[in-house]
Amino acid sequence: MVVKNQTVVTEFLLLGFGDLHDLKILLFVFLLSIYIMALTGNSLVIVLVMISQSLHSPMYFFLSQLSLSEILFTSNILPGMLWLTLAGGGKISIIRCFSHFYLLTVCTITQCLLLTTMSLDRYVAICKPLNYTVIMTFGLQLQIVTLCWSSGFILSIVLFGFLYRLDFCGPDTINHFYCDVGPVLELACSDVSSVKLVTSMLSTPLVVCPFVFILATYISIFNTILKITSSIRREKAFSTCSSHLTVVCLYFGSLASIYVFSPKFGSSNTKKNLSLIYILVTPLFNPLIYSLRNQDIRGAIAKHIHLFGT
Repeated sequence: MVVKNQTVVTEFLLLGFGDLHDLKILLFVFLLSIYIMALTGNSLVIVLVMISQSLHSPMYFFLSQLSLSEILFTSNILPGMLWLTLAGGGKISIIRCFSHFYLLTVCTITQCLLLTTMSLDRYVAICKPLNYTVIMTFGLQLQIVTLCWSSGFILSIVLFGFLYRLDFCGPDTINHFYCDVGPVLELACSDVSSVKLVTSMLSTPLVVCPFVFILATYISIFNTILKITSSIRREKAFSTCSSHLTVVCLYFGSLASIYVFSPKFGSSNTKKNLSLIYILVTPLFNPLIYSLRNQDIRGAIAKHIHLFGT
């Protein structure tokens, strides 16, 4: 099947990690372990938020949505990486490639907006505590989450539409382990200036603007925390904020290294290696960071372990 009548290339060849010989089994086991742990950790967060009364707050509702997006993200990318590792590379149809990239973009945009929303939630909770329950109603939470997900789907459709119009006449080899926009554009034989413009218009604001907003809110948050006289309240505020801020730095740092700075610097292998941080590290470490650094989640885990034990 061809995407357009003018299109000669109907499939891309993903090189993956190349010919690893005896190491491919070891890499396969490593990637499979990462996938299982990421699914388990993010699923655990979602279940805990659903069943634990102590976690029925806006912060953890947004966190459960972040974990859901991580599950979709890893399930979109890692199964293909596992297949490429065993096969030493493989072919993928153009439409399937674009579909994978579409879902990747949906999750990326949604996660950026959810992390921004979580910083706003912390700002209201710590800097405007008396108005918190009035402002952060469940209806508002649903509206915010709906806006985050719908923005991801709608903005990704725009980019998908521009990609779909491209012609590919060869070569067909992509030195990567998933369909990312940069390597795909290098293979197009039609004008890609409009796609690059749209990509730049989407990626830079969605990385830079949320990060600047989060930074501004945390300046106000830390100023307020330092004024809290109760050491217990101050420690709890630092606990929830430090978990979120660690995830923000990890996520936006890896994202910026790939989509903001990577196109200007480094070889294709360097960009591919940087992508591993974004693909493997963030989905795995996000639930771990919240589990290890957040008192509420640690307490919920301990409580349910005790209940199951008895």
